[in-house]
Amino acid sequence: MGHCSITSSKTVLVFLNLIFWAAAGILCYVGAYVFITYDDYDHFFEDVYTLIPAVTIIAVGGLLFIIGLIGCCATIRESRYGLAAFVVLLLLVFVTEVAVVVFGYIYRSKVEDEVNHSIQKVYNEYNGTNTDAPSRAIDYVQRQLHCCGIHNYSDWRNTRWFNESRNNSIPVSCCKPNVSNCTGSLAHPGDLYPEGCEALVVKKLKEIIMYVIWAALTFAAIQVFGMLCAFVVLCRRSRDPAYELLMTGGTYA
Repeated sequence: MGHCSITSSKTVLVFLNLIFWAAAGILCYVGAYVFITYDDYDHFFEDVYTLIPAVTIIAVGGLLFIIGLIGCCATIRESRYGLAAFVVLLLLVFVTEVAVVVFGYIYRSKVEDEVNHSIQKVYNEYNGTNTDAPSRAIDYVQRQLHCCGIHNYSDWRNTRWFNESRNNSIPVSCCKPNVSNCTGSLAHPGDLYPEGCEALVVKKLKEIIMYVIWAALTFAAIQVFGMLCAFVVLCRRSRDPAYELLMTGGTYA
């Protein structure tokens, strides 16, 4: 009965190690996605420390791959020290993922203030050229999020670019995609996106951080299960004489 329990725990543990390898890939993907998306929105959110959870989650992904390899070898070879190292590493990763969740929630709460602080500055720097980074960022956001201006399209009236152009038009990135021959003229407000970008940028950045938080929470729960299975194998191995004899090929006297 004890041997069956150990064998079952070992099977689950090997399966979990395969999950850890899959998790490593997923976590690295999530981290890379955050980096790429942050690059599109970094003009609206200047605090680079927001990338700490993403950097950590990529590092955890790489470490999980190594842990999965150690766990598989230790389980198959019945190495007590290997399993102990496996548990310790899982515990360290678990603590790291808890830290990612905490940092994620901290930075998520700062998103709105950061965007509110920087978005007006970015819009004032707009000059309408594709070579200008703030201009590219604004045009990208307005097209991707289907928004215009900070609160609505009328905010463009207060920008330096609008006052210098003097043609009563705003960037064509504010034009709805289903409207043909849209020039961004304020004389045709129905052609323009009615919603401002500030609230949508805040929402998008919060969603990105939540991806990291949920990924960390999900795999932290799986790691707890992995640690429990490893503990079962370790404890049964040290307490069950029959199991020790079975693994060493010995017999009772």
